Amino acid sequence: MTQANISKSQLIEQLEQWKNQQISTEQLQDWMVTHYDPDEVTIGLGECEWTVEAMNIVMNEYEIAKLDKCRQEQAQLAIDFINSDEARFNQTRHLFLYEGFKD
Repeated sequence: MTQANISKSQLIEQLEQWKNQQISTEQLQDWMVTHYDPDEVTIGLGECEWTVEAMNIVMNEYEIAKLDKCRQEQAQLAIDFINSDEARFNQTRHLFLYEGFKD
């Protein structure tokens, strides 16, 4: 049996739709809940290690966050984090985690 895969482009497409207000925060979270299961779904097959880690962090954070804590206007930070190179990984992770959500 082949394991399902979430690609980098699929995840970014969801984030872009949310950023452009084509889907709501609830719809974004529903997508994360439905698709993110690290035991049953491969995340970022073929991507480099830091991209896979970023994808897992982004999906996990949006899956568990309270809806009113997600900052739609900061969706680009999640996209930048997923697209970051190894040298910018820590910086973009920090920005996503600390600016992407309301306290």
